[in-house]
Amino acid sequence: MMRGRKAVGKGEAMAAHYAFGPNEDDMIIKHRLLTRTTTTRGEPPLKKLQKKFTSLVVEVEKDSDNYNDCERLAKAFLQELTTFEIPLLKSKAVVDANLREKENFNELKNEINSQILQVQTEIEDLKKLLEASKIERQHKEECETIRKLIAMQPPRSETEKMIAELEKEIASLEAEDTATSRLLELRKKQFALLLHVVDELQATIEDEQRILAEEIKNFSEEQKIGTDNPSGSADAMVVD
Repeated sequence: MMRGRKAVGKGEAMAAHYAFGPNEDDMIIKHRLLTRTTTTRGEPPLKKLQKKFTSLVVEVEKDSDNYNDCERLAKAFLQELTTFEIPLLKSKAVVDANLREKENFNELKNEINSQILQVQTEIEDLKKLLEASKIERQHKEECETIRKLIAMQPPRSETEKMIAELEKEIASLEAEDTATSRLLELRKKQFALLLHVVDELQATIEDEQRILAEEIKNFSEEQKIGTDNPSGSADAMVVD
């Protein structure tokens, strides 16, 4: 159990040691690319080159007669430099290829965007053309409907004849209407005169009835007075 725990603890320590964030990973990758270090095993190429250069400089700075050693170290340094330069040239070629590919991609992207704009413009033009075609088709259908209705109508001569007959009928009706209006006006006047005469006759009858009623009343009063005083009446008659 203790060994298992120790193993787990060691694994956790390793995980904690090698667990880098995105920014740290980018820095490590950038450092490895610059130093040509692709793996963690072995000595980095840049460090090897630095050692070769240091050995050459140290050997050159010696005062002893070491021309052969300097030549050997110089060749070793140049060989190491060539070995270090080849991946750099490859990387530069890859970078240049990537840049060209990026430029091609940008050109293709711009071309595609231009084509998209052109297609959108064509689509808008086609929409307008379609709408105009719809309107034109609708107008043609309406004209065809009107043409069919016109074809169903009688000839122009018959239509003009019917119009003339209708105009005559309208004139006759207008004349009849005028005569009817005049007759109605005359009847109104006659009716007004009749009402006036009836009113006067009624007033005359009422006056005559009133006078007749007064005469009957006076006669009744005289009869009553004569009945109540017969002597007076006789004397009056003698005197008369």
